[in-house]
Amino acid sequence: MRLVSIPPPYGPPHDPGPQGPCAQYPAGSPRDAGPAARFPYGGQPGFAPYGLYGPYGPRPPAAVNGVAIASLVLGVLCFLPAFGLVLGLIALRQIRRRGERGRGMAVAGSLLSSLGLALWTLMLATGAAADFWEGVEDAARAESIHTLRKGDCFNARGGLDGWADEAAPVSCDREHDGEVFALVTLPGGAYPGDDSLGDTADDRCYELRDDYAMDRWALPATVEVYYFVPTPESWRFGDRGITCVFGHRDGESRTTGSLRRDESTLDPHQSAYLEAARVLNTAMDDVPDTEFAEDDLRGHTAWAGAVAGAVAEQTRMLRAHRWPAGARQPVSELAEGLAEAEKEWVKAAGAGDAETYHEHSERGLDLLDPVETVTARKALGLTSSLPRYREETGREPESGDMKV
Repeated sequence: MRLVSIPPPYGPPHDPGPQGPCAQYPAGSPRDAGPAARFPYGGQPGFAPYGLYGPYGPRPPAAVNGVAIASLVLGVLCFLPAFGLVLGLIALRQIRRRGERGRGMAVAGSLLSSLGLALWTLMLATGAAADFWEGVEDAARAESIHTLRKGDCFNARGGLDGWADEAAPVSCDREHDGEVFALVTLPGGAYPGDDSLGDTADDRCYELRDDYAMDRWALPATVEVYYFVPTPESWRFGDRGITCVFGHRDGESRTTGSLRRDESTLDPHQSAYLEAARVLNTAMDDVPDTEFAEDDLRGHTAWAGAVAGAVAEQTRMLRAHRWPAGARQPVSELAEGLAEAEKEWVKAAGAGDAETYHEHSERGLDLLDPVETVTARKALGLTSSLPRYREETGREPESGDMKV
């Protein structure tokens, strides 16, 4: 064992003076001047001035336990309270064993973490945690066009007619600028360019429109299809999404109510009818680019053949479904009319000249008059008001407008 002496107090050397328990000191000497004079630097009897000393000089204060700090942080933030509680208990044990500081922080971290753990348990038991995270998710999604989901209604900064880059989701029951009906994910690679993106969006959005709004008659005449595509800047940051949107034709007025008409909002009989109608609508949408058969007889006769096949398939689907009692008769009559129309379209497809083609195709169009579908639509509870066309809305009618 090595004996280590404690260094004398700071100050000039002094005479130890008289020794012994009864020694006396001269009046006025430092030993008789009291503690203040004998310890001029603030020391006290039994303590070395300016802190503790070790064998090699002044000893620094004990270190603060890092685990205690972590426990306090987790407790204050109420983040992972179970970990905060465990860390607090570990810190208390380490502090006792190592002689470190931070016991107060460890105790506070343990208490706060215990409280946080109790609150989280209560929230999970009552479902409040799910509501909390849903609110966080909604807040994170707000203000971005490309974070909108299918079925969302929203208001866009600047409306749909300008440069919209921010959107605030709102209830579809309230006035809104647009409603998302489809999302398209593009492949990676180099930025395809504005024109290519526009063509892709135009094709895909119109193709997916009928998945969301199966009943074209239910779409207001003032509603048009819009889409948001990535910019060169957003593409560099991984944006590969096209957002297809229904909005008012003028790009500024707002609509109220959802336009969704799919399996989630329709009954099985309505869905079956609209699925059959969609077969013909799709064929009619592929009308030739040339208006007159004289300019492209082969293209028109090929289209007539596709229409004839679609009418035959629609007729089959209508006859195969088991309709409710009130709709059986009107649907059966509709199917009979479609069978007659099929015959005319078959003749148009086999026409050898433009005059014969026009004769049979026009007769086939007459037999596909949408008025013939009103009775069946009423029986099924579908929209029965004829769509409004160009003379009423200023909009060019689409080939799909004149369908069942």
